[in-house]
Amino acid sequence: MQDAFSTEFQPKRIIDNPSEDKLREWALEQGGILSEFGNLAVTTKVRNRIAKFTEVVMGEPDQEYAKLVHDVLDYLRDKEVIKLDRVMCQKQEYKRRCRIYVTADYPRIPLMWGNTLFPPEPGEPDFVTITVPEWPEKKVLVFPETGMTLIMGSDYKGENKKAMLRQVMYWAKKEGNLGLHAASKILRIQKDGKLVEKGVLLFGLSGTGKTSLACHSHWLRPPERVIIRQDDVVILKSDGSAVGTEESFYMKTDALEPGLQPLLYAAAISPRAILENVHVDKITGKVDFFDTTLTSNGRAMVKRSDIAFSDNDIDLERVDYMIFITRHNEIIPPVVRLSNEWGAAAFMLGESIETSAGDPTEAGKQRRVVGTNPFIVGSEEDEGNIFLDILRKNPNMRCFLLNTGKVGGASSGQKITVADSVKIIEMIARDQITWKKDDFWGYDVPTDIPGLDLTRFDLGNYYTPDRIRSYSQDLKKERLEWLSQFSGLNQDIINALKP
Repeated sequence: MQDAFSTEFQPKRIIDNPSEDKLREWALEQGGILSEFGNLAVTTKVRNRIAKFTEVVMGEPDQEYAKLVHDVLDYLRDKEVIKLDRVMCQKQEYKRRCRIYVTADYPRIPLMWGNTLFPPEPGEPDFVTITVPEWPEKKVLVFPETGMTLIMGSDYKGENKKAMLRQVMYWAKKEGNLGLHAASKILRIQKDGKLVEKGVLLFGLSGTGKTSLACHSHWLRPPERVIIRQDDVVILKSDGSAVGTEESFYMKTDALEPGLQPLLYAAAISPRAILENVHVDKITGKVDFFDTTLTSNGRAMVKRSDIAFSDNDIDLERVDYMIFITRHNEIIPPVVRLSNEWGAAAFMLGESIETSAGDPTEAGKQRRVVGTNPFIVGSEEDEGNIFLDILRKNPNMRCFLLNTGKVGGASSGQKITVADSVKIIEMIARDQITWKKDDFWGYDVPTDIPGLDLTRFDLGNYYTPDRIRSYSQDLKKERLEWLSQFSGLNQDIINALKP
């Protein structure tokens, strides 16, 4: 803990690493209820990340922030706090010791966060988060150079989760690697009479389908199968491997049902799952994943071991496919294949829509976030350049843009379903998609995908040639304008959009 915090952080009492059973008992006493499935359900006052109130502070804080930190630590002198220690990552050289302090009236926060990571190990923490949910002002202060985060005015578990992940991604970049907001999985499939494993990374903003696609079986049958590894953040190394970070999934539950998402549904109804802001009847315990009265950002904290097709490993020895999930409703095909330079451009463009996980007031609006990662600290163009360098060093890697929105218009266009996307990813792994180059964009578009009727997504069904041309020209202009703001970006990335 940095010196300023160490000397001033003197709460009235520290409850040192209480057991999970004790935290669960306290959470029930503080308003939690048991659902029909026997798992804990909690409700928070704040139901999404407070991104607009988050500040990254490099170097010494200014007078305003220094005073705020002092006031919070002074307030804690009369409070009881819960201290909980955990470890992030499994691979020894990447393990980071993490510690949170939360005021004692909010035991559900350390309970859920503690289930996110691995058991503690001896030693002082690398990252520390202090959370004061009852603070009257909403504010998150991030001090990446010292590994500190101060969360004020939010009792949303996701804020604590991202506090640690933000820190580990910054640390990874300083070490010459790249922290990615991406899920990971393996498709073990038969090719040329042999079983081969294809490592997949799926990029996407929270709530855009990343977890749904990462936790899908693709309906593969033995000896073929999927192996599910990570849900949220991985560390991509220059050798093309990916290091996992967490031991749980923090999944959205909106419209969760067994027919479309059987693996996630089974995990969400496990007694070990913790439901957050999901509609649960207080008398009967009946769970309704379709009721968004509380929020459309309902969540379930589930253990990896409760997700079928997971194993004891969280890392990928080799990444073969980088898949960028976007939600576009007009002219982007269900999938396109990208060159290395176009892949780096897709990374920098980070095209998607805002969801209720970030800013509910902006939900549904188109937005761009570099790496689909709202938690980047430091230079964003450096991340794009590192990403391109890793692609060039690993010729087995291929990049794809996967559209999970519509083709032909938001109101009347053809929806690209989860089943469509699942089939596309399978056929990418099987290398059975037939491609042709799009001369306007310079990337490859599919002409045949086994198991998918591509005529549903023919732009000619919805637009005139002039309209298609106009949409394309406008989108290219927007993309180039976005990339032009990154003065240190490798020019090859920008030139990829100018075939």
